[in-house]
Amino acid sequence: MLLFERDEYLERVGRAKRAMQARGLDVLLVASPANQFWLTGYDGWSFYTPQMVVVSLDREEPVWIGRKMDAVGAKFTAFLAPENVVPYPDYYVGSDSHHPLDFVADFLVENGLDKGHVGVETDDYYYTAKWDHILRARLPNATFHDAFLLVNRCRMVKSERELVYMRQAGQIAAAAQQAAYEKAAPGVRQCDVMAEVYKVTTAGLPEFGGTFPCKPPNAMVGELCSAPHLSWTDAPLGDNEIFYIELGGIRHRYHSPLSRCIYLGKPPEDLARIAEVIAEGLAAVLDKVKSGVACAELAEVWNGVTRKHGIEKDSRIGYPVGIGFPPTWGELTASIRSSDNTVLETNMTFHCIPALWLERYGVVISETFAVTETGPDCFADFPRQLMVKA
Repeated sequence: MLLFERDEYLERVGRAKRAMQARGLDVLLVASPANQFWLTGYDGWSFYTPQMVVVSLDREEPVWIGRKMDAVGAKFTAFLAPENVVPYPDYYVGSDSHHPLDFVADFLVENGLDKGHVGVETDDYYYTAKWDHILRARLPNATFHDAFLLVNRCRMVKSERELVYMRQAGQIAAAAQQAAYEKAAPGVRQCDVMAEVYKVTTAGLPEFGGTFPCKPPNAMVGELCSAPHLSWTDAPLGDNEIFYIELGGIRHRYHSPLSRCIYLGKPPEDLARIAEVIAEGLAAVLDKVKSGVACAELAEVWNGVTRKHGIEKDSRIGYPVGIGFPPTWGELTASIRSSDNTVLETNMTFHCIPALWLERYGVVISETFAVTETGPDCFADFPRQLMVKA
C-alpha cells in the first residue's frame, strides 16, 4: 500500500535531516499529521489521540509512536521497519492519570535521545501546551528549539510522483465544479448541489478514485458570499443568485483546490465586471509564474491589474498547497503577497486565489499549479470565468 518507493521516503528524511543540521538540531519531534505522512507514509484517522514521529540524525529511519490499535495501520501505510513502529498501550488514551507524551518521553530517555538539541513544532495545530509542558519537564537534559515549519518547508518542492497525484486531484476538482454547475438551478437546495460535489470528490474519475477532503468546501450564496469561510445551507437556490464554491480535488491526501462562482440568471454589470477583473489579474499572475520569481513579484502583478481598475484587495492571493490533513490543505510556509520574498522553485505547488469579498457579495476564480522553469503547470482544465447559468 506504499504510495512511494522507499528511496523517496529516505530522500525526504535526508532533506529533513539536512534542515535539522542547519539549525543545530540532534532530534526532531514531529506532531503534524501532514508532516508525519510525508516523512513516513503513515496515514490513518488517528491524530485525535497523540502520536509523534521522531527523527534522529543517528538513525536511518524515523520512529512512529502512536496508539497500539493504530500501529496496525502503520504496518500497511508506513515504509518503516517493524521496530520503528512503537505502540503505546490503550490505557494512555482518554486518561487523567497517564498521558501519551509521558510514553514518548520514556522512549526518548531509554534510547538516549533526551539530550542535546531537540526541535519541536511549537505552533502546529496538534502540538499542545500540555505536550510541551510534559516534554520539557521529563527531558531536563535537552535544549528545546522551535522547529515549526521545518518539515513544511522541506515539503514545498514536490517529487514527480507527488505531482502526478496533484494533477489527478486537479482533474477531480474540475469534474466536481462541473457537477456543481450542472446541478445548480433555482429551487435546488444548496446542500443537494454540494452532495454532487462530494460524490465526485469521493468517487473521482473512472481512471482513479478520490477520497475525503481535509476540510469541507467553502460554499456560500448571495450576501453570505461577502464572508469567505462560511458553509452552505439547505435553502433552495433562487433566481439571480451567486453561488460561491471553493473546493478541492483529493488524491492520496494530495489536494488541488479550485474555486469558481455560479450565477443563476443574468449577472449585474458590477458583478460581471469584478469577475472579469479577477480573471484578468489571475491570468497576469500566471503569466509571471516561473522558477526564480518571488511571491512578492506575483502580488505586484496582481496589484497592478487591480489598481488599473480602481479595486483594492488587502489579503493575500495565494499560498503553497499539497498534502492536506485537518484543518488545512495549505503548507503554511509562504504567501503570495507584497511582503513575502519567497522565491519560486521548480515543482513548488501553489493555489492562487485572488478572490474579492465586497459588501454585497464575493467573487472567486482560482487555479492550483506547479512552478516550472518556463511557467505554471495548472492542474485543472476548467473555464476561468464566472459560470453563468441563465
